[in-house]
Amino acid sequence: MSKASSLLTPILAKRRGKNPDKKSWHNLHGSSSSFALYQAAQTAQTPILLITNNTPQALKIEQELLSLAKSDNLTGSQNKVSICLFPDWETLPYDNFSPHQDIISQRLATLYQLSRMESGIIIVPVTTLVQKLAPKQYIEANSLIIKKGDKRDLHQMRQALEASGYRNVDQVLEHGEFSARGAILDLFPMGSNKPFRLDFFDDEIDEIRLFDPESQRSKEKIDAINLLPAHEFPIDEAGISLFRNQFREQFQGNIHKESVYHKVSNGILPPGIEYYLPLFFDNTIDSNVDKNQDSDKATTKLSNTLCDYLTENTLVVISGDIKHSLTQYWLDIDYRYENRRYDPTRPLLPPEKLFLTADSLYSALKPFDRITIATEALITPVLTEDKASLALDTADTERDDVKSKSSEICFDVKPLPDLTINHKLKQPFELINQFIASKDTPNKVLFIAQSQGRRESVLELLERDNIKPAQFDNIDDFINATDTIGITVNSLTQGFSFQAKGNSQKNAIALVTEAELLGDHVSQARRRTKAQDLQADALFKNLAELTIGQPVVHIEHGIGRYLGLQTIENGGIVTEFLMLSYANEAKLYVPVSALHLIGRYSGADSDHAPLHRLGTDTWSKAKQKAAEKVRDVAVELLDIYAKRASNYGHSFKRNKQDYQAFSDSFGFEETFDQKQAINAVVSDMLSPKTMDRLVCGDVGFGKTEVAMRAAFVAVNDGKQVAILVPTTLLAQQHYENFRDRFANWPVVTEVLSRFKTAKEQKEVIARVESGQVDILIGTHKLLQDSIKYKDLGLLVVDEEHRFGVKQKEKIKQLRSNVDILTLTATPIPRTLNMAMGGMRDLSIIATPPAKRLAVKTFVREHDEALIREAILRETLRGGQVYYLHNHVDTIDKTAADIQKLVPEARVVTAHGQMRERELERIMSDFYHQRFNVIVCTTIIETGIDVPSANTIIMDRADHLGLAQLHQLRGRVGRSHHQAYAYLLTPNEKRITKDAKKRLDAIASLEDLGAGFTLATHDLEIRGAGELLGEDQSGSMCQVGFSLYMEMLDHAVAALKEGKQLSLNQVMSTQTEIELRIPALLPDDYIFDVSLRLSLYKRIASCKNKNELDDIQVELIDRFGLLPQPSKNLVQIAKLRLKAQTIGISRIEASATGGSIEFSDSTSVDPMLIIGLIQKNPAVYSMAGASKLKFVKANDDSQKRFTLITNILNDLAK
Repeated sequence: MSKASSLLTPILAKRRGKNPDKKSWHNLHGSSSSFALYQAAQTAQTPILLITNNTPQALKIEQELLSLAKSDNLTGSQNKVSICLFPDWETLPYDNFSPHQDIISQRLATLYQLSRMESGIIIVPVTTLVQKLAPKQYIEANSLIIKKGDKRDLHQMRQALEASGYRNVDQVLEHGEFSARGAILDLFPMGSNKPFRLDFFDDEIDEIRLFDPESQRSKEKIDAINLLPAHEFPIDEAGISLFRNQFREQFQGNIHKESVYHKVSNGILPPGIEYYLPLFFDNTIDSNVDKNQDSDKATTKLSNTLCDYLTENTLVVISGDIKHSLTQYWLDIDYRYENRRYDPTRPLLPPEKLFLTADSLYSALKPFDRITIATEALITPVLTEDKASLALDTADTERDDVKSKSSEICFDVKPLPDLTINHKLKQPFELINQFIASKDTPNKVLFIAQSQGRRESVLELLERDNIKPAQFDNIDDFINATDTIGITVNSLTQGFSFQAKGNSQKNAIALVTEAELLGDHVSQARRRTKAQDLQADALFKNLAELTIGQPVVHIEHGIGRYLGLQTIENGGIVTEFLMLSYANEAKLYVPVSALHLIGRYSGADSDHAPLHRLGTDTWSKAKQKAAEKVRDVAVELLDIYAKRASNYGHSFKRNKQDYQAFSDSFGFEETFDQKQAINAVVSDMLSPKTMDRLVCGDVGFGKTEVAMRAAFVAVNDGKQVAILVPTTLLAQQHYENFRDRFANWPVVTEVLSRFKTAKEQKEVIARVESGQVDILIGTHKLLQDSIKYKDLGLLVVDEEHRFGVKQKEKIKQLRSNVDILTLTATPIPRTLNMAMGGMRDLSIIATPPAKRLAVKTFVREHDEALIREAILRETLRGGQVYYLHNHVDTIDKTAADIQKLVPEARVVTAHGQMRERELERIMSDFYHQRFNVIVCTTIIETGIDVPSANTIIMDRADHLGLAQLHQLRGRVGRSHHQAYAYLLTPNEKRITKDAKKRLDAIASLEDLGAGFTLATHDLEIRGAGELLGEDQSGSMCQVGFSLYMEMLDHAVAALKEGKQLSLNQVMSTQTEIELRIPALLPDDYIFDVSLRLSLYKRIASCKNKNELDDIQVELIDRFGLLPQPSKNLVQIAKLRLKAQTIGISRIEASATGGSIEFSDSTSVDPMLIIGLIQKNPAVYSMAGASKLKFVKANDDSQKRFTLITNILNDLAK
């Protein structure tokens, strides 16, 4: 902030003498404490440790300070302030969970920086501050700067990383992982935002590059990286030995029975090991302070805490009633200790050995200058300085040995009166008008909105009463301006008034936030990052997730089961094969170069997949039968294609400059998938044909932005847009999001739902008909005949499967002349089949936002202790909980039981039978965190986005469908916090077989982006749905979904060319190549079996040379130079592509010659073959009607490739 915005109160004083300086700040109302603290940080030239009474307050202040820092960045201020939060573990005391690696990474990075900080603000909740930590020396001794050009032995470095706790993995994705492949070391250091790739040349680091963990591709080069330890405690040999010794000293009895001791002794870290942290360090167990010693000396005997990491000139600022928070926290610690201390497999350290008592904490803080921010609830406002001392804490004031100077600073800040706009009154704006007009209030008023969209809403609201604020980029600009009423965007949550310059009343300024006017809360943005493209068909055909025993489809031999990869040597040639098991335990070995012939089986239940018998015609009959079915479907599909092609709608015109400006204002980096989807949608809209596209993406992956881009193209071309959503709550949130996104454009957005009165709805409908509304958002009301759009150009449907038959029929009618964009997280099988079959275009968004963590999913029997644990784990870290109970008649009793089980929780209920206004109020209250547990029905399934809700508990989860389970689990995990989903069931014997499969499917697919994969599981559980029929049993299970769709594609293509359909026409030419040379990815080049399998499939599935070249570059980037067998594999794939295009079914070659076999549908001109034979009769000859033989010595593999390539080139002329 600039000097003009100073609160003009002496904030700091230089230390005089030995005693620390103690101050207390008073009269800091609303968010002015953040305002004052930020200014203190700008002028202090010293680090500031801000202690809050709980995690929610820490997060709130962090957002306010970051908002002020952002304003400084925009105005180019020289006094920039760094803000960082030392996070809590997000576990309960003595928990059986360990914190996520990202949290440990942030904590280690902060600890490393603390002793080096010269200025800035570190925020820590007091419940985190009392945790005992590793000694400062541990972080220093185990940190390392690695530079380009350093001499380091790669083998020794691997050993050092493992000793430090880094995990050796096959593919680096998360903090604390590394992977060594040849001369390449991938590493994701703790505390770093990105992983690094180190390229060694002998024993020297030749190059260091950043790389993308999603695509695994390298980015820009850098010169050095900072390497921190992987844990907050050592797990090397010395650390484990110390743990064992101290464990035996601490816990008597037969220690070998203790699972914690046994696991750590074997190098395994059990969940919750953090609560044994002192055992890994010497001299940290006995932290009892001898009260007879001098207090300063006693301090040195304390265990290591965050205070030990601070520089001696650090200023400590205390905000809130930390004494009360500590008392409550210690009650919880003692309660949990007493309830768990008698578990013989997990003995617990006494609380005082893990946490600081209040007295110990105060002693640790004594050496530092301190400021206490007094609150109205604790202290009567002080009018002058030098009154009776206000202590840092109650404990200090009660001690006789306190000898520190204290002074009180009273800020000239005043709280705001009640300014609520009350629409129930005759004059809703009476309070705000009185405030602005009064002589006793500031003459300058700045309204604070939380986002640009909210700014527009507040402006519109105020202008109804002829209040017209000027718009400003930041608070400073308003302070320096002559305007008396303004509005800006900032994250300050509570208003206040203060003196900007001098002491004149004319210089008083009031900051009025939305909390004073409306009670809305800060929107939470989530960053996205780039990632690789992931096509829909690849998701079906990808073999990376294949496990032993799963069914696969071989185009030539039918359905078998995968038994693993096997390396076989034959005649000195080493080749890797896929081993498949068929009926009667017959085995088939498929070379990895022929993986294009294999795909995953998705059809009936995988346990009952119809395995075929090798050497019989069973498979060919199944293919023939499927081909006949495909023919009928293809004919009908062509009819649909023709109708779609003849449906010429509006060809939208795009203003490139406006569209680019709108895209740039997104403020985030789109993922690659998101860009692809956006480009596809916009391309459809610019086409004269009507759009019918399905965008499938997991919850929170950016589908809404795709819809917003489409909506912009439509309204920018003068068309109206309708956004159809399944629930009123979702309509309201979409309305707010669209208002926010279109805030800087002349676009009118309205919402139509049951939350509006009949009069309000009538007014909106009238404005829609007259064309005054550009974007209309609502539920099924949007499809009623009573609504007549002036010029509807685009309909966006969110979760189409949630609508009834009538609504779907109405949507179907609109398809003929309106562009349709459907958004879904988990499409039902029939919808998926239609999109995959080409009846609707399909885009997949499979890339999660950065820092998004997969939801940990547990299927458990109903247990009250588990429920209490789950709720406390979430609420104590400042989060919120959904408790799903899908029976309205017993929901109030369930809520009462939850309240009794967890008395400290703030519980509320919500269900669809409530009055509309009451439901809106409850969901709004939950959204604004006035309650932290909501007991609700499935009304939340497509509900509002609540980023702070990160735990969901589903009662009787066995009664829910797979799509419902996925949608409900998607309610949580929308931020960077670890989210949890508990699927509670009765005794396993009472669960149906299909219900168990659904629960197993949702639990096994914790990965982000699993929505599309879940839809395929639904196909397997329910049977694939027919494309054009309503029969859900499906007929494609005989050949599998992937092959069925492939046959359908070829059938449609053949019909378009006017060909008669046969089995050959619906099956593409598959070329087999055998060159008698090793062609594989050696296991010493890529060790991981599943990764090799995935890469084999990707190579075999490439559609052109460019894709193969791209994979080759990726292999070299990730694993080093290609060994010769891997080069051969890529070369064979290139030959196969060339051969397939001209209809060659098989190529064989050895050191003396070989043969080329033509398929029935070959495009090779017979005259070319005859000419080849006539030109070189000694080399070429025919063996039967379809095989060309050649005799030529080619011992060298490269010569063999050259010979085959030349022959193919001659045949392709």
